[in-house]
Amino acid sequence: MKVLVFGGAGYIGSHVCKYLAQRGHEITVFDNLSTGHAEAVRWGNLVQQDILNPDAIEDCFRQHGPFDLVMHFCAKSLVGESVTSPEIYYRNNVVGTMNILDAMLATSHQRIIFSSTAAVYGNPQQSLIDEQHPRSPINPYGQSKKMVEEMLLDYANAHGLDSVSLRYFNACGADPEADIGESHQPETHLIPNVLKSLVNPSQNVLKIFGDQYPTADGTCIRDYIHVNDLAQAHLLAGEFLFNRSGAFAFNLGNGSGFSVMDVVKAASQVTGRHIDYQIEAPRAGDPPILVANAHQAQQQLGWKAEYTSLEAIIETAWRWHQNENF
Repeated sequence: MKVLVFGGAGYIGSHVCKYLAQRGHEITVFDNLSTGHAEAVRWGNLVQQDILNPDAIEDCFRQHGPFDLVMHFCAKSLVGESVTSPEIYYRNNVVGTMNILDAMLATSHQRIIFSSTAAVYGNPQQSLIDEQHPRSPINPYGQSKKMVEEMLLDYANAHGLDSVSLRYFNACGADPEADIGESHQPETHLIPNVLKSLVNPSQNVLKIFGDQYPTADGTCIRDYIHVNDLAQAHLLAGEFLFNRSGAFAFNLGNGSGFSVMDVVKAASQVTGRHIDYQIEAPRAGDPPILVANAHQAQQQLGWKAEYTSLEAIIETAWRWHQNENF
């Protein structure tokens, strides 16, 4: 396939690009490098442009296409920032996506895989979340992703544009060969922050937000899914759209929950080192337990997570963080 990857210089997008290239697919990356890294674009050519520039998007489709499939990872994704600056999130995540969809219609492109999030669900009403769980986002980031999902349904009904929205839970890990990995500024994810506290303890103090939750050890429980398992799901979702019409959504998660302290202990076991941490006040809006029911992705896409062990996930991340390339 010939695939256009919006946001292919970012964490998840770059891993998907490598996964696709290893299976013989041809890739073009469209990215403004605001949070992505040019060094991560190693499996396709880079078009350095912005999704807020509709002409640049349409030019990319016409000059580098036609494409069999579009994948869309471009997004602002800091929850706290979305609360204080919602306009950035609605402009980039919603208007930017509309620009992509309109360019697809103008250039006769039909299939798109959208990077969504478990944040569309808001506060969980049960510990194991399936796709029928009510979508009630509690911040503008989650709301912006929900709005795009609604937009994709409307474009499917009105224009026959086919889509799959993949709702990630906690993406983590790194390329097993350590060619690429997670590199955010600021870093908000637990596993890289745990490991960075070992690589550079003077500058990276590990903070654990809350230890009085109604869980076995008092810390939050989350569903951690390896980035390469996400990459596998994107390819399967693309193949799914060649046989289906409409707008679809699937959860992506391990279906197993691990607490913050489980992560700390697993990281200590993988690295062979003691990990210091500070207990901080809980963050507003952090539910005690958030775990995916991903049976629909397994049944309809034929997807199955390969990284089910927390230690195996952390091992890939540790190889990357010991010698980050960017």
